[in-house]
Amino acid sequence: MARCLLRVTGTVQGVGFRPFVYRHAVALRLAGSVQNDSAGVLIDVEGDAECIAELRRRLVDEAPPLARVVSVTAQDVSPAGDGQDFRIVESTDSGWPDVPVSIDTATCAECLAEVDDPANRRYRYPFTNCTNCGPRYTIIRRVPYDRPATTMASFPMCRACQAEYEDPADRRFHAQPNACPVCGPQLTWRQPDGTVEAAGADALRHAVDTLVGGAIVAVKGIGGYHLAVDATDEAAVRELRRRKVRDDKPFAVMVADLATAHGLCVLDHTAVAALTTPRRPIVLAPRRADAPVATALAPGLPELGLFLPYSPLHHLLLSDVGRPLVMTSGNVSDEPIAHDDSDAVHRLGGMVDGLLTHDRPIHIRCDDSVARAAPGRLHLLRRSRGYAPEPIALPFTPAHDVLAVGAELKSTVAVTKGATVVPSHHIGDLEHLATYRSFLQAVTHVADLYGVTPSIVAHDLHPEYLSSKYALELALPAVGVQHHHAHVAACMVEHGVTERVLGVAFDGLGYGPDGTLWGGELLVADLAGYERVAHLQAVPMPGGVAAIREPWRMAAVWIERAMGRSAVAAELPDVDEVTRAAVLDLAAGPLAPVTTSVGRLFDAVAALLVGRRRVSYEAQAAIELEAVARTVDRREAPRYEDAYTVALVGGIAVLDPLPLVARVVTEHRAGAPVALVAAGFHEALGAATAQVAADQARAHGLGTVALTGGVFQNLRFSQIVETALRDAGLTVLVHQSIPPNDGGISVGQAAIAAYSSF
Repeated sequence: MARCLLRVTGTVQGVGFRPFVYRHAVALRLAGSVQNDSAGVLIDVEGDAECIAELRRRLVDEAPPLARVVSVTAQDVSPAGDGQDFRIVESTDSGWPDVPVSIDTATCAECLAEVDDPANRRYRYPFTNCTNCGPRYTIIRRVPYDRPATTMASFPMCRACQAEYEDPADRRFHAQPNACPVCGPQLTWRQPDGTVEAAGADALRHAVDTLVGGAIVAVKGIGGYHLAVDATDEAAVRELRRRKVRDDKPFAVMVADLATAHGLCVLDHTAVAALTTPRRPIVLAPRRADAPVATALAPGLPELGLFLPYSPLHHLLLSDVGRPLVMTSGNVSDEPIAHDDSDAVHRLGGMVDGLLTHDRPIHIRCDDSVARAAPGRLHLLRRSRGYAPEPIALPFTPAHDVLAVGAELKSTVAVTKGATVVPSHHIGDLEHLATYRSFLQAVTHVADLYGVTPSIVAHDLHPEYLSSKYALELALPAVGVQHHHAHVAACMVEHGVTERVLGVAFDGLGYGPDGTLWGGELLVADLAGYERVAHLQAVPMPGGVAAIREPWRMAAVWIERAMGRSAVAAELPDVDEVTRAAVLDLAAGPLAPVTTSVGRLFDAVAALLVGRRRVSYEAQAAIELEAVARTVDRREAPRYEDAYTVALVGGIAVLDPLPLVARVVTEHRAGAPVALVAAGFHEALGAATAQVAADQARAHGLGTVALTGGVFQNLRFSQIVETALRDAGLTVLVHQSIPPNDGGISVGQAAIAAYSSF
């Protein structure tokens, strides 16, 4: 006989781990107990030594599907010999939390079968779940994870649910959100002013009838409200755009099943795997020409964002409506998603014809994750529901806990915990007050859930970012982290790299220590520091933010520098002459900020080639330019040879694309097909980037290049650069599970600040 205390760490709460341990311990004829505590799962087990060893093996090799076991440690103790059975005992709160919180996961096949079975007591029940599926992160208030610590605390289980909860042979044994139509949350249908009109099945029927009738419904889901409308109804989709104040930004489409998804988009194995994972992100995939959905879903773009139902309520809605549904974030453009019921009525009531809601509170809002499928791999563009707050391993163990507050756009925050960094869900753009409040909530929530009392706060160098101002007001040592260094560090963390790399950080802009706006940077970097070794030629950005909203301004600057002022008038004839002259004069003056941004260069070429004069969402111009370029096979794309120059300025290589801009203008003026010129621009800039990066890597004795920043969301450009670098014999790191855009900045900040205390 032997007795052992087993400590299991990792994502082991809210995933059915205690029932799993119970069943295996009983099968192995072991005595003792299992319980949750603030550090994970604690098992006190007694019996045959070989059986205990077998249990330890199963804890790792046969863990529940949602569990992620990080470690199992053992401490031998004296056998008690009391012959007690094995049991699950009450959780203990033994101090600061030290256990990862489970992600929200899509409804499992067993639960959906019950929802569709007329003979089952959960037939058509919208809140069916079990130990293997359902909400976790969005309903948990604190750990240890038990029902009283969740928003299910106000729903006492009925006798039948309690019996399932207590039955070791049942799939719902110790399932904390367990519920049924008798004891669990209920649907309500509300008028736009919040007045309750129907409940239960009648509420769902009202929502279905409203959607089928071409009207707009706010639907309360797992992490917040969606705005839903029939995706095949052109007029309804356009009306949703009008009410949501969203001119062109694509809408996501939820489809009932994979067969419907195949009918709308061309899906490879990577896309199918992403769509069907329990994480259920929105997946961007090429739209079929004959897809039977509204053109207004994604104006001017060849891709649709598709996702499958991830809750029983979604499953029932899609089944009853019988058509794909737009399921877009429940907000006015750029505000945070609504998740509180009264706030939803206040903010969404004027946009919808009714609200399908329920009485299970959402503790933390969590928008849908977004991914883009590339051959052989998935690129995460927004890391939120289904991924947050899953920890990411650090390649070192910090000496102190760090809070990182991210940037301004696509905001996330992160904390370090042991040898991991924990990024929050997607928060949004902090320029909106409601989003800033959500940012403050996220800081507190993530730190409290993981028991982090930070010793250091990391922030962006930009003095006007609200996140930076917040960090500097805290009574903590503050570490300012340069924006593009943070991008490179995030890519390094994703690949477990600490040694120096050549980081290529291309994005819209980030504050440089010289006071200019960087955005086309090549850095020799590790987690301890960086050296700027090359960058794109700097140009004025006339009007500052106005140049982002009106890409023609950047086109005017680049064209004038490449071919003179007269060429600007010829290429931008639709822009008022007085306005054109004023912008060029502003660019020549001392007030225009200077930028090396590759994102702004893409904007300029998009304004010229696809006529995008004004954008209604971030990176719209560049996205449309890529879409046009992707219609041309790479083998047929023109090669604009020698379309750049490189000069050493103060020991730094400056990549000047003026010859490329001149070639683009010349080809466009000669009537060359826009798609061919767009493809040629991608090829030439990609080849130039790879050549300069390879030269700098060799010059500094480096064998690894990290590609990062929002520009590398452009798969066409990314693949050109990556292929050329690999052909040059270099190892290339690209983002997959951490967004290359500013959504990954907090991870890089946290790693850099934590490494400084390592």
